[in-house]
Amino acid sequence: MTIRIKGLDHIVLRTENAAAMVRFYCEVLGCVEERRRVDLGLIQLRAGDSLIDLVTLDGPLGKAGGAAPGPNGRNLDHFCLQLEAFDAEAIATQLFAHGLETDESVLRYGASGYGPSIYVRDPDGNTVELKGPPENDERP
Repeated sequence: MTIRIKGLDHIVLRTENAAAMVRFYCEVLGCVEERRRVDLGLIQLRAGDSLIDLVTLDGPLGKAGGAAPGPNGRNLDHFCLQLEAFDAEAIATQLFAHGLETDESVLRYGASGYGPSIYVRDPDGNTVELKGPPENDERP
């Protein structure tokens, strides 16, 4: 059997401030809260075909993961959310309206090829790349 990756199923982010993270991912980026498991300290947010799982540090799952994420102890470099459409000005305006800063839109290579993207940080300091559709189909 050969393992074949189809796409990103979910990512798990540990957090001290679940409410701020839910606001960011739902109100700013348009995710939808799909499920909560209070007994585990788990909140699952729908992000297109994928999930973003938030794990609170005071719950059973979070306690098993060590120290809180922060500037000197993030639990990942960044992750990328593929957007259906990309309008750099509209995205920057929306992020700015929520008090968020972003970098300039540039072409970056990803799973679908080269496409425009912008970086933003969530309330815990995790870097989120917002990536538009590919501008060409150049892939390895």
